[in-house]
Amino acid sequence: MTIDLTAPRLTAPGPLTTATPDPTTAPDRTTSDLRARRLTGAGFDVELPGDPGYDTSRLAWNRAVDQRPAAVAHPRSAHDVSRLVRLAAEQGLRVAPQSTGHNAGPLAQRGLDDVVLARLSGLDDVSIDPVRRVARVGGGALWDPAVAAAATHGLAALHGSSPDVGITGYSLGGGLSWYARSLGLAANHVTAAEIVIGDGTIVRTDAGHDPELLWALRGGGGSFGVVTALEFSLFDIATAYAGMMIFDIGRVEEVLRCWAPWAAAAPDEVTTSFRILHLPPLPELPPFLSGRSVVVIDGSVLAADDAADRILGDLRALRPEMDTFLRVPAATLTRLHMDPEGSAAAIGGSALLAGLPDAGIDAFLAATADRSATSLMVAELRQLGGALARPAVGGGAVSQLDGTFLAFGTGMVFGTEMAQRVRADVAGLQAGLGPWTGGGRVLNFTEDAVDPRDAYDAVTWRRLAALRSVVDPDGLFAANHPIPRLYEDGRPSC
Repeated sequence: MTIDLTAPRLTAPGPLTTATPDPTTAPDRTTSDLRARRLTGAGFDVELPGDPGYDTSRLAWNRAVDQRPAAVAHPRSAHDVSRLVRLAAEQGLRVAPQSTGHNAGPLAQRGLDDVVLARLSGLDDVSIDPVRRVARVGGGALWDPAVAAAATHGLAALHGSSPDVGITGYSLGGGLSWYARSLGLAANHVTAAEIVIGDGTIVRTDAGHDPELLWALRGGGGSFGVVTALEFSLFDIATAYAGMMIFDIGRVEEVLRCWAPWAAAAPDEVTTSFRILHLPPLPELPPFLSGRSVVVIDGSVLAADDAADRILGDLRALRPEMDTFLRVPAATLTRLHMDPEGSAAAIGGSALLAGLPDAGIDAFLAATADRSATSLMVAELRQLGGALARPAVGGGAVSQLDGTFLAFGTGMVFGTEMAQRVRADVAGLQAGLGPWTGGGRVLNFTEDAVDPRDAYDAVTWRRLAALRSVVDPDGLFAANHPIPRLYEDGRPSC
């Protein structure tokens, strides 16, 4: 395998003038605090434990995750990031890039005592090239403004179900969009990246420059550096046939036994999800939903209206109490799933399913359908297959998903006792579906520290580890789901 890292790059900023690094080799809270203090005065904001802004800046999107890093830095440019990386390395600290802090649980569980959290929200620029049909976004940009900018040119991105998720983390982890069964994973449509690697060098990687690094970033996650800009393809999708169908929870078994085989056999043009929602009595919910348990099928069809109607015919024959599927502007799909915007406190878990036979449906319903017996607010099945099941031509480290459905359950948490119950119910759902799991993982939906090799085949895993050994030989970067480096004798080392 050839790892080409000889392409022209931007140089790092000028020499740093810092204190002599602390010689202590085993990181602990005290020495890390001393080292982190030497980051101040670097030319961008740095907050340390005890500083007025630290407790706000360290928060993950999920308030159930308690991040307590050695410091929080707020770089505003790629050169700021380069300076941060080099300075952290001198002080024996690691760096973890983060925009919104979605799926931060695995990172926090592995420990942040010697980690500088690099908040990238200041790198949020978005530009659209309508001729090339390419978007370029900063490493901290969110989906909502990027989707809106593309829509002004009649173009669409392969965004996810939440408007306030960071584009970079979503894309590096794979990226499941409402067009996934037609167009595949978002990661495989990333065309270039600007990234700061372990020595502080700013690298542009694309098909002609350091292509091995681009391959790794497309599905390999955040172990290879700090991505300061990302470029990805846009599509001529101005409108989509999209919406949702709502049923009372009393019909959940009937609806799921129809949807599951329909979803497994459906044409590539349609991408949907099936959800059980146990909704709280909230005034912001429509009165007919507040406090109810309902079944929702939502999604999109990339086909003409008459063809879409035929594809959805079997579901419509179930006579939902509400059916909103119709031709809509593509940009509205960022909020189709009604994912909560802003922060929340929740615990969730997933399972990649090879199939969902009748016994699997029984297990899913037993763990999720009875509101009085579960703390899960949402239990979801995402329809896979189609283009997701086929290796993408020239794809990245993750170019397909070997599963028919992705199951996911989550519950809101308020206090330790509730957290324990939700965690138990998530584990119960995963265990119940165990006979139908294919052994793989979708790391963007994996909210605990696990062995990430479960998401890759053996050849890909070793290729990723070899690449990390080149771009981050000292293990500077901390990621949610880290790829190890290799020792010279070939053994992995995290």
